[in-house]
Amino acid sequence: MGAKIQIVNVRRKEKTNYRKRLRVLLARKPRIVIRKSLKHVYVQVVRNMAEGDQVLFTMSSKNLQKLGWKAGQKNLPSAYLTGLMAGKKAKAMGINDAILDLGLNRAVKGAKIFAALKGVVDGGVRVPHSDSILPGEDRISGKHIVQHASNIKGTRVDFKAYAKNNVKPEDLPKLFDEMKNKIMRMQ
Repeated sequence: MGAKIQIVNVRRKEKTNYRKRLRVLLARKPRIVIRKSLKHVYVQVVRNMAEGDQVLFTMSSKNLQKLGWKAGQKNLPSAYLTGLMAGKKAKAMGINDAILDLGLNRAVKGAKIFAALKGVVDGGVRVPHSDSILPGEDRISGKHIVQHASNIKGTRVDFKAYAKNNVKPEDLPKLFDEMKNKIMRMQ
């Protein structure tokens, strides 16, 4: 019971869990660090060095905008696409194997973090994981957003961010497929 209280306090104070970090460091592989904010998803590849961690690169859902993505930067499809870009870049840098670093995030089945992880794996990087924790293809492609949009049609809730970019929620799966193909063709 004392250990559980200690872990909760570490999480609440946002301090490092050194036992967990030691296990990650002993793997001697680059880490895939996935973080999310209120507006974006970030995927970093970090190498452990004696003098400290070295961030090899950071990919953000902001990068999707440069490729023509207009359907939001904080949803599951954008998390997957950000992970896919990061996986392709890591593979191009010669990184074939890595481990996932969740940090203080909880492992919740089908979460954005695991959508980004699926993108990294689909990009060609081997990362140990269980397929049962990854979101389904319907959610990754945005079909759940289309269904939600049709369920709330006519209510006060609206997809303002989509409307601002002249995107209809029902077009999201098509836009997702186009963006995925564009990223897969990138060198």
